[in-house]
Amino acid sequence: MIGRLTGVVVDQGDDGTAILDVGGVGYEVIIPVGSIGRAHRDEHGRVVLHVHTHATREEAMILYAFATADERAVFRTLIGVPNVGPKTALGIVGALSVEGLVAAIAARDVARLTSISGVGKKTAERLVLELKDKLDRFSARAAHLAKPATSAAPLGGRGEQLRSALANMGFRPFEIDRVLEAMRDSLAEGELADRIREALALLRK
Repeated sequence: MIGRLTGVVVDQGDDGTAILDVGGVGYEVIIPVGSIGRAHRDEHGRVVLHVHTHATREEAMILYAFATADERAVFRTLIGVPNVGPKTALGIVGALSVEGLVAAIAARDVARLTSISGVGKKTAERLVLELKDKLDRFSARAAHLAKPATSAAPLGGRGEQLRSALANMGFRPFEIDRVLEAMRDSLAEGELADRIREALALLRK
């Protein structure tokens, strides 16, 4: 089984597939929305992806890849829920952060879950029932996510430019808000490209 791949993304399709070149071998992986943008890069700029190797009934091997080990762990938990397949699980991981999913399950927020493409009311209710005691390891971060922001002051034009750039890379709103708040004092300094690099370094810690 393949658990992790480090390489260069040489192709990425609109259907969620990507080709990762690892030492001259191209691995086709299926990824959630935004995972490439959120993934860690090593010192050579290569993308590090956490992989779940899935064997189908037709004996085919499908590689599902994620930005973090936590995302992969949640995916594996999701596909253990009756009638939740890899496609639905991938859509959930792409739509909600790990903390966001834990918060939705804890709050029994069926409406939030059904807003995800491919998740109907019955599936959402099943997720709430099945997962309420299976995501405890992520609860502390979910509680932190629920805390209100400490500052409501506007960030200005540079902040909005940086927000837009990070959103286009696939980062989620709560991740962007958190890093922009941390960078508030340095937003106006230097070039936008410098601030993007600073933001990426903070996001990937």
